[in-house]
Amino acid sequence: MEGFLGATWLWVKAAHIIFVIFWMAGMFMLPRFFIYHQQTTPGSAEDKAWIERETRLRRIILTPSMSVVWLLGLVLAVNTGAFSQGWFHAKLLLVLALSGYHGWMVGYARKLARGERRLSDKALRLANEVPGVATAAIVILAVVRPF
Repeated sequence: MEGFLGATWLWVKAAHIIFVIFWMAGMFMLPRFFIYHQQTTPGSAEDKAWIERETRLRRIILTPSMSVVWLLGLVLAVNTGAFSQGWFHAKLLLVLALSGYHGWMVGYARKLARGERRLSDKALRLANEVPGVATAAIVILAVVRPF
């Protein structure tokens, strides 16, 4: 399936997978950061250190990786004609949900930076499972293509 990308198709696909790995690594790390951050006293030096760590993770890894994943994924989808396939619709829905989860995490990081501690450690630990479950389903859809 070379399409308009020609011989570069496999390189674009490889880059897409690499940036998915970067994005998921950040998606696993940030909720864990939140668990530790919530245990700090708002305004303390440790609180400020966690705010800085979370901000760097979002700005250097998470958001750029997500953007590249979307760009390369859409290029690959157009190249292969995936928009006409059922498995791709399900995958796209899950990637949209993961992007929404990403947005929720950015919002929660901002709340923590303001000193708000709205969720329990248990809720954050459960939230930490979202990207793993979604990623497993996405990989199955992309590789097995069940429909």
